[in-house]
Amino acid sequence: MLRCEPFSMQTIMAYDFDTLIDRRNSDSDKWRKYADPEVIPMWVADMDFRSPPEVIDALKVRAEHGIFGYVAPPPALTECLLERLQQYYHWSVQPEWLVWLPGLVSALNVCCRMLTPEQAVLTTTPVYHPFLYAPDNMNRALIRVPLALDGSRWQMDFERLEAAVTPQTRLFMLCNPHNPVGRVYDREELTALAEFCQRHDVLICSDEIHCELVLDLERRHWPLATLGEDIAARSITLMAPSKTFNLAGLYCGFAIIPDAKVRHQFNRATAGIVGHVNSMGYAAALAAYQYGEPWRQALLAYLRGSRDLLQQWAANTPGVQLSPLEATYLAWIDCRERGLDNPAAVFERFKVGVHDGRIFDAPPGFVRLNFACPHSRLQTALERISQALDG
Repeated sequence: MLRCEPFSMQTIMAYDFDTLIDRRNSDSDKWRKYADPEVIPMWVADMDFRSPPEVIDALKVRAEHGIFGYVAPPPALTECLLERLQQYYHWSVQPEWLVWLPGLVSALNVCCRMLTPEQAVLTTTPVYHPFLYAPDNMNRALIRVPLALDGSRWQMDFERLEAAVTPQTRLFMLCNPHNPVGRVYDREELTALAEFCQRHDVLICSDEIHCELVLDLERRHWPLATLGEDIAARSITLMAPSKTFNLAGLYCGFAIIPDAKVRHQFNRATAGIVGHVNSMGYAAALAAYQYGEPWRQALLAYLRGSRDLLQQWAANTPGVQLSPLEATYLAWIDCRERGLDNPAAVFERFKVGVHDGRIFDAPPGFVRLNFACPHSRLQTALERISQALDG
């Protein structure tokens, strides 16, 4: 069962996010990317925090069992997840709607594979780069529609979407909360998107992996499929504990597919190419969902402090614009006023490794920075970036 007993600020403060953990000599992709050991890696989306202690303990118990054969999702995990979805989003999900997956990038490719070769995929950019690669992997056409920038806040441009959609368009790929721009789309925007997809008979793959990392207290996450039965029937919702609890390397996620026909098509498209979740992934997910809520609340409090550091830095750094950090731990930074076509390369010379925004189909001059690290490390990185900008 889901454990959500009230917890105090004292409980939250019991977790340590300030300790600098040395990952350079581990198997971390994030920390092995740069040949120079002095570079602070802030590119790929995993955190420099230890996962909840309850998760670590659960993995120890599972390892002590000593047998690692093929596994099925534990009934307790399904029960816990359904209760969580009901509690957080008032979403009554049925057990048969769940499809467990070894990560969500494979699911993006599966959704494209569901289409016939002449059909097309529509998405808004900039966006998490696997959205851009998945259609090509399956030899499907991709239609890219830029988000509209209103000040520093990115929004869907429905006039452009209407102009871009074609009779061959059969899939819209949504990222909400949005990676990399940090938006939490509000109910009105999502309702307009649902009406657009219904009008054009378009299926929606909604990647909601960052849904439990909402930083703006005035905003809430709305799963697209909760907006009505019609949109639920054409939706594939992707979620996972991986970003929330720093479990990405354990590869455990799930799709929620209410419509039986769509679910059958999805499962057929996985056949022979998508493997199963492993025992450690299931054990970690169950422990995170059962016992990890105090840790998550502590994490959110810490990330809000990181957001404040970033906002203060951006306000004091001429020619730099920071998109509002409504959700995720990924900062989207616009350096175009500084005249930098490739700020990521400049920052790397000053020992900070970030993602070049062009990989997300952004214009030159943007970077994505992962700020899920101790505040001292973030402060050092921002000082180095300021030096790079002034250099």
